[in-house]
Amino acid sequence: MINETIELKEGIKFHKIQTNKFKTNLLAIFLTMPLTKENVTKNALLAAVLRRGTKNMQTQEIISQNLEEMYGAGFDCGIEKNGDNQTIKLYLETINDEFLPEKEELLKKSFQIIFEIAFNPLIENGKFKTEYVQGEKENLKQIIEGKIDNKGSYAMERCIEEMYKNKAYGLYKYGYIEALDKITEEELYNHYKEVIKTCKIDIYASGMLPQNILEMVKENESIQKLQERKVQINEEPKQLIEQEKIIEEKMEVTQGKLVLGLDVDSNIENISYITMCYNTILGGGANSKMFQNVREKASLAYTVGSNYLKRKQNIIIRAGIEIQNYEKALEIIKQQLDDMKNGKFTQEDLNNAKNLIIATIENIPEEQDTQISYYFGQELANTNISTEEYKEKIQKVSKEQIVEVANSVKMNTIYFLRN
Repeated sequence: MINETIELKEGIKFHKIQTNKFKTNLLAIFLTMPLTKENVTKNALLAAVLRRGTKNMQTQEIISQNLEEMYGAGFDCGIEKNGDNQTIKLYLETINDEFLPEKEELLKKSFQIIFEIAFNPLIENGKFKTEYVQGEKENLKQIIEGKIDNKGSYAMERCIEEMYKNKAYGLYKYGYIEALDKITEEELYNHYKEVIKTCKIDIYASGMLPQNILEMVKENESIQKLQERKVQINEEPKQLIEQEKIIEEKMEVTQGKLVLGLDVDSNIENISYITMCYNTILGGGANSKMFQNVREKASLAYTVGSNYLKRKQNIIIRAGIEIQNYEKALEIIKQQLDDMKNGKFTQEDLNNAKNLIIATIENIPEEQDTQISYYFGQELANTNISTEEYKEKIQKVSKEQIVEVANSVKMNTIYFLRN
């Protein structure tokens, strides 16, 4: 597998992932901009409206028909939060030309379609089509209102919102209904023009790619029209709090949702690899301290585990518990944090954690979208670590380093959703 990055223009990059593992080519366009309260809802709505129609393919039906004629090509479009940035993601997957009955230049057509959707949307009278905007507003409204349906995800979102109150990372990636109602078709189109003019643009292609692929991209009319831009990945400096916040929220729930937000306050070299091992031992699987001690031994949680938010250097612990067990569950969870600080875990625990992480890394090249996501993460972090180097860095993590990181971990927010 070969990964190569070419700067097409300042702020616009083409990433080529040459691999023989798949019979498909996967193309992706990522439009990345700072995450702001003013624009978070507009960006989520924009991602939905773009898929509705283009200048040359004016309806979803026509887009689908074009994809169907390309041997059932698949298209998807969505919005993600990456640290203090928001990314509109477009994907198009097609069969590789090598596996077609006769040569059809399917890859070139794929580029034309995904570039058309991203950079040549349907515009009527200087604005987005009213029917499309209103329809997607209703869909987005349902998504925003429906976030309370999954109580576990809702509790995690709320904990992060409290940890990053009035800050970019605390924003919900789909935005807010009060902002959604105010967005007009004209305003959304003006916002789109500003996004395309200023955002960081990353174009990815994964598969058995021809030698002339760079020319396919460069010669596309939509790419030629794009202007250079100075881009900066937004990352607000971390502010540690003096006193942990305790937030209790009441809702009709049959099971309490306990979420603990932790800050990792360490400048140790290779912090992310060490914290990954720390998190895996703490709550990253069935062998973890959380699972074994909170769920299995004490029977205090239906579900329990932890996630590492690498870009923000946070650990999020989540537990589904009986509401009356709140105090006891919190006590045992805190005990696991203290045990990590005191080095109360074995070399076998560390080896198991490393094996689990390495198995995940080894799976990256097995899925094209996972592969692209991995390299996009590297791009945003301004690093260029291959999966082999990644595994080596995980293997080098020592118990002493984990204890050092464990002692830098501070409680930020305790959130409890109960009835």
